[in-house]
Amino acid sequence: MTKMTRIGAASALLFSLMLGAAHAQTPAPDLEARRAALNSLIKEQWEYSMRNSPEWASLLGDKRYNDKWSDFSQAGIDADAKATLEFLKRFEAVDSSGFPLQEKLNHELMLRQLRESAEAARFKDWEMPLAQNSGIHIDLPQIVSALPFETVKDYEDYIKRLHTLPKLFDDTRVQMENGVRDGLMPPKFLIPKIVKQCEDVAAMKAAASPFAEPLKKFPKEFSSADKARLGKEILAAVQKDVAPAYKKLAGYVKTQYLPHGRKEVGMWSLPDGAARYSFKAKSSTTTAMQPEEIHQLGLAEVARIEAQMLGVAQKQGFHDLKAFNKALAANPKLHPKSRQEIVDLYQKYTDQMYTQLPQQFGILPKGKVEIRQVEQFREKGEAAASYMQGSPDGKRAGRVMVNTGDFAKRSIIGIETTALHEGVPGHHMQIAIAQEIEALPSFRQQGNYTAYAEGWALYSERLGEELGFFKDPYSYYGHLQDEMLRAIRLVVDTGLHYKKWNRQQVVDFFHDHSGIEEVDVQSETDRYIVWPGQALGYKIGQLKILSLRDYAKKELGSQFDIRKFHDQVLGAGALPMDVLESHIKEWVETEKKGATRVAG
Repeated sequence: MTKMTRIGAASALLFSLMLGAAHAQTPAPDLEARRAALNSLIKEQWEYSMRNSPEWASLLGDKRYNDKWSDFSQAGIDADAKATLEFLKRFEAVDSSGFPLQEKLNHELMLRQLRESAEAARFKDWEMPLAQNSGIHIDLPQIVSALPFETVKDYEDYIKRLHTLPKLFDDTRVQMENGVRDGLMPPKFLIPKIVKQCEDVAAMKAAASPFAEPLKKFPKEFSSADKARLGKEILAAVQKDVAPAYKKLAGYVKTQYLPHGRKEVGMWSLPDGAARYSFKAKSSTTTAMQPEEIHQLGLAEVARIEAQMLGVAQKQGFHDLKAFNKALAANPKLHPKSRQEIVDLYQKYTDQMYTQLPQQFGILPKGKVEIRQVEQFREKGEAAASYMQGSPDGKRAGRVMVNTGDFAKRSIIGIETTALHEGVPGHHMQIAIAQEIEALPSFRQQGNYTAYAEGWALYSERLGEELGFFKDPYSYYGHLQDEMLRAIRLVVDTGLHYKKWNRQQVVDFFHDHSGIEEVDVQSETDRYIVWPGQALGYKIGQLKILSLRDYAKKELGSQFDIRKFHDQVLGAGALPMDVLESHIKEWVETEKKGATRVAG
């Protein structure tokens, strides 16, 4: 299928939805003017987003702000909060009555996004800007690795960024000082990891720094003089600006910030903790589910999956999961012999899925996903794998970033299912398709809702099972174990931040209900501590997509087409769960009417 065919199919899908949802009544005389006003306002808000988030703009291929970082000063933060409220007021003033469905949805989703941003501001999350797995100290090097370097100006803009990096770090330190003042602190035991990460980058020789990575990307048409000049200036900036900024931040965190770290690990211990966590849960799941309800759902899912896992163990001659997990951990065949073996397995399972995509999807993304290794300086705090989206122009492919650190301690049994989750048909499929739908405004092409994105990726793992993958019993067990991980998350995330569990209770629950290797148990536990609520979206999103598929199958009977269903789930960009449910049910009704007309 060509690019134009793919995009045309997606656009046709949206167009048909627009037509089907038009108001039956005669539209008001000012309808076209109101539609134009909304579209203009959406574009204005997107332009603001690009100016205000220059790193994001760069990653999307918009180079207008390539020489800037986000403004993390207090004045910048206050101005952004004010702009959010002003945009919200202007969008609320738009009357969307009579609009086609997708334009009405544009309005509703933008209002939802702005209201959530306005509500989040009361919690001042920017006063806890660093964690062992997030923050400018480890995010910026990763961004650098994905920036486009195609022209001399790209390099010159980048050098300007390097020169202003110390100010960004200083502004961050000021916000951390505000966090000390307001009692917004990460757990004390995790702060030394931040110190170590900063010290490691500061200690690197300039040429070995991740900030010198662009020196390896010089286009061949660059002159020798340009290469020499740009190389010299980048290395000088790394040595005189970047490394000292990291060293200064490490010193502050170690000597002044660390002593104030909080003792309790749960969000409940922060100011207004219960409301904070309730907001995080609502934002992540895009549902009204309460923490207790989520906790109980998690316990039920853990019990269900545990029974399936026990069935696999018994078929292999083991009477209980503890003994089977111990045997798996001791089996040398189930541990990689090298970093490259991990990468090769991800590639193998990704290639396997590509052959099946035409039977499951009518709309396919144009760009293939790449498998890359996580940079070694950030391996310690990273998950087994993650996805970095490609640029909309296709110049930078989407990447599955694979953690190959401590490879001998890792297991290979979960790689097949994780490859489906992070690549195809998971994150890469969902994000790449959204980016290619020209009928969507940019904020929806690039939109994200945790329950939708992670729910789809987890659903993709289940889809692999239905397609007959996981033929190896150990790989199937790894698949179940990864689903168990997502069920455990519902229990332990609410346990930490709602039920006041301590860290050891989380670790013990992992050990009692899974055979997940220790390195992942530890990193996952610390992840939930500093990233409250995010882990809830996976299982809740997956279960909603599965329930919607069951609904469509029941309603459509022999008319149900899995490719059409998948195209509907992915064909309107990322959606909150309640909106996705309405969307699928409307599609089902349209399909039923179409079948009736054909039969008639």
